[in-house]
Amino acid sequence: MNRASLFCAATLALVATSTALATAAEVEVSSVLVKLIEQVEVPAREAGVLEQVDVREGQMVEEGAEIARIDDSAPRLDKRTAELELVAAAKMAENDVKVRYARKSAEVADAELQRAVKSKQRLPDSVTDSEMDQLRLMAEKTILEIEQAELEFDLAKTTRALKENDVQIAEHDISQRKITAPLAGFVSEVSRHRGEWVQPGQTIVRILRLDRLRAEGLVDAEAVSAELVDRPVRLTVNQAGQAVQFEGKIVFVSPEIDPVNGQVRVWAEIENRDLQLRPGLHGSMVIEEAPAASVSSVSR
Repeated sequence: MNRASLFCAATLALVATSTALATAAEVEVSSVLVKLIEQVEVPAREAGVLEQVDVREGQMVEEGAEIARIDDSAPRLDKRTAELELVAAAKMAENDVKVRYARKSAEVADAELQRAVKSKQRLPDSVTDSEMDQLRLMAEKTILEIEQAELEFDLAKTTRALKENDVQIAEHDISQRKITAPLAGFVSEVSRHRGEWVQPGQTIVRILRLDRLRAEGLVDAEAVSAELVDRPVRLTVNQAGQAVQFEGKIVFVSPEIDPVNGQVRVWAEIENRDLQLRPGLHGSMVIEEAPAASVSSVSR
């Protein structure tokens, strides 16, 4: 290898090492804004009168907790009717008396026909042709009655399934009038109150998730790479004249560079279990150094 090649290789290695060290070093974000990650305006899903509202502003709610209910007396009556109809349909679906009777009738009719055939073979004048026709017709009729009874029995099973669906539809209508919290959080606003008429889509309650917030800021593009993702951060905000720190990690690095200032948008998710951090606060953030293992892997 000549000197020029050695010089190029050394230069490339030095650049890669410098880049890795720059990537691994702490990055200061002088100005960040604390924002919500999740918030939801919980709507009514059916029209009706608000029968109860179980939350108030400032209350914490768990995911899935009932927060309000629209009058559901009508769908409850529908459910009761569907349940009674289901009981009747289930009894019909389990009752095969007509099928068993039709089969027994067919056996008797066939036996009578066979006796008449044997009698006519011994004594041709013992049974008239008209009587034979009637016996054959009766035997065929009983076979058709079996088919009819089996069809009615299958229809009874189908009716039972339809009534089961009616019960489920009524239960769904009831659940549509039960308004639950889609996430755990802080009730910031109650827009509708007991006794008011609501339409589908109208907001009943606004809920904010506060246990995890987002700190968003801008960093110089030169200090940014994909290696920033998952790096730990320290967020510092001023509360009551004191600097308070919170921990989190980088979860997003924008692929776009602002052509005006040459900066990239990044944000971190911040743990806020004690709910001391509030959306809207301004502060600063330090993206901590990458672990040693990550630095060595980058330099290689």
